[in-house]
Amino acid sequence: MTSKRTRFALRPTALAAAVTLAVGAAPALALEFPIGEGDFNWDSYQSFADEHDLSGQSITVFGPWLGPDQVLAENMIAYFEEATGANVSYVGSDSFEAQIRIDAEAGSAPNIAVFPQPGLAADMASQGFLSPLPEGSDTFLQENYAAGQSWVDLGSFAGADGEEQMYGFFYKVDVKSLVWYSPENFEDAGYEVPETMEDLKALTEQMVEDGETPWCIGLGSGGATGWPATDWVEDMMLRTQAPEVYDQWVSNEIPFDDPAVINAIEEFGYFAKNDDFVAGGSGAVATTDFRDSPKGLFASPPQCYLHHQASFIPSFFPDGTLVGADADFFYMPAYESEDLGRPVLGAGTMWAITRDSEATQVFMQWLQEPIAHEVWMAQSGFLTPHTGVNTELFGDPTLGAMNDILLQATTFRFDASDLMPGGVGAGAFWTGMVDYVGGQSAEDTGKQIQSAWDNLK
Repeated sequence: MTSKRTRFALRPTALAAAVTLAVGAAPALALEFPIGEGDFNWDSYQSFADEHDLSGQSITVFGPWLGPDQVLAENMIAYFEEATGANVSYVGSDSFEAQIRIDAEAGSAPNIAVFPQPGLAADMASQGFLSPLPEGSDTFLQENYAAGQSWVDLGSFAGADGEEQMYGFFYKVDVKSLVWYSPENFEDAGYEVPETMEDLKALTEQMVEDGETPWCIGLGSGGATGWPATDWVEDMMLRTQAPEVYDQWVSNEIPFDDPAVINAIEEFGYFAKNDDFVAGGSGAVATTDFRDSPKGLFASPPQCYLHHQASFIPSFFPDGTLVGADADFFYMPAYESEDLGRPVLGAGTMWAITRDSEATQVFMQWLQEPIAHEVWMAQSGFLTPHTGVNTELFGDPTLGAMNDILLQATTFRFDASDLMPGGVGAGAFWTGMVDYVGGQSAEDTGKQIQSAWDNLK
């Protein structure tokens, strides 16, 4: 089939710019991986191509990616264009959240919007700005995504009529439930990677008995100081409560001073408020910048052995640090005694229909195909819960190891603070955790955060 790909490397903040420039778009570029070569699921590509001919039809996609990330997204989209003959234009903006509302309210929305977090999508669905996904999308996720029901739940919202339907498809995911360490330091000290939360706590105490400091923890982040603690609390909520309770917390159906939440805060306090457990003592937790915090792993002798942080943290490791050799990670383990499976905390981008068409429906079906995931996996910066992909294709073995954690998840939940009102998730929750590590009780911290939430209602 003759390709009709239109590729953009632009930075407009409104979709209208893409329409204006479409006539003079750059010529189609070569596919990143030749069709039929390598261990990709080319059968899924060919079957899709045989079933869909969209020649002459156009799709507009608006998302948050610019620069190299935009190129990666476009490289994936190129295969859809090649398979179907459709013309797809992607526009990225660093003002996505504000612009998508403007475009939707003006009646100039793109066909597809790529939401960095589902809260905004839920608001737009309730206002009638989103269209439901193709029929059967929920069944597909249940059968083909690890922790499939979690993804259905995360992408399902009440529409303008109050009826809940599935509006969002998660494609490109990040993992936060990680603990970083130095394999060399572990080997020298005779420590082993813990398999359960009970083992992690036992290892923490063993390190202290050995005269070592287990953890490096830093909450400093300028005006956002405190946010790393929210990830800790979220991880501990998922390891001490059922996912339904986590969801109730996110929506404030249960308050911040509920015993379940207080317990999760105190679980974080077990690690962060013990002077023997933290480099510099608990008094240094709030003032240590999160970017500097992991450096203790690489000091000689080690200033700490463990660091809890998301997949991005190697960007702040000392120059020349090789992940997989000088530093590695393991899954933040669950309590064996709680029997809650393997919950994973993370984030990701959710693709939704903001202006429906036949071609748009077909594109959303394309995102279900293994090949749509594999061509991004084989480049960089991509994780997926799709169980049908060939994980040997990861261009970066570190990402492959992270993806294994995602594929082994029994529950996935989105970062809670990102789903809460800004005044809470990006305000009172942050400051409350700083007060907590500074000596305030978990009960008072919960009441303080809940009071801020009540004032927003």
